[in-house]
Parts: sequence; C-alpha cells; structure tokens
Amino acid sequence: MQIDGGCHCGRITYQAQIDPDRVSICHCTDCQTLTGSPFRVTVICAAEDVRLTAGSPRRYTKLGDNGRPRHQHFCSDCGTPLFSSGEGGGDWGIRWGSIRQRDRLSPRRQIWCGSAVGWLDQITGLPGRPGD
Repeated sequence: MQIDGGCHCGRITYQAQIDPDRVSICHCTDCQTLTGSPFRVTVICAAEDVRLTAGSPRRYTKLGDNGRPRHQHFCSDCGTPLFSSGEGGGDWGIRWGSIRQRDRLSPRRQIWCGSAVGWLDQITGLPGRPGD
C-alpha cells in the first residue's frame, strides 16, 4: 500500500510503500515515555521503502528496552515523531499518527505487552464518543 504523511507543521513530508499487515501496538516503556500515552502504533517497513519528499528529520539515539540502539526521527520544529530505526538501516517504524491514510491501518499485533498498563481493558465502557 502506498502511503504519505508528515509532521504537524508540514516542514517534513514522506511517501512509503508499506504492508498494512505490519501495523503493531507497542507497549514498551520507551514508547510510553516518547508518546506520553500508554502505547504507540507503528507500521514496520524496509528503510528503502521510505522516501522523504520535503525536509529532513532530526535524530535522537538511545538504547531501547531490548538493549540495542534505537534512532528516533522527529521534526525539530514541531516535535512530531515520524520514524524509528535501528543500527545499520534495516526496518523502519513509521509512526501511525504521521500517516495521512491512518484511518485505513488497523493494528494486527501487540508487542512488549509485559509493560502494558493494567487499565487499558477497562476503557471501552468510559463515557464519551469520538467527535464529542
């Protein structure tokens, strides 16, 4: 599937070829901290399948929960998280919130579930609806 997206301010844009079956929810503590939420949704694809069409993201590197270096790519103007990558290229994780077609991309699996917050299964009955 061909997708495109970018940061909140519009300085950085990209296009990518992805497999919609590779959308996942990550509950690791790094994703919780980096998003300020209980999890992050990511689409995994090969590095060569991502093409920047405008701008260039800034990169921050830290050891991940698995002990390997993870690069976090983001807009240095607005702070939007865009991608993650490991050492030596390989797979990239495109941040679901930066994808324009995100309404067509449902998660297919969950990872690092041992770090998941315990109240997630309770939120389905909370008051409020999308659009309220």
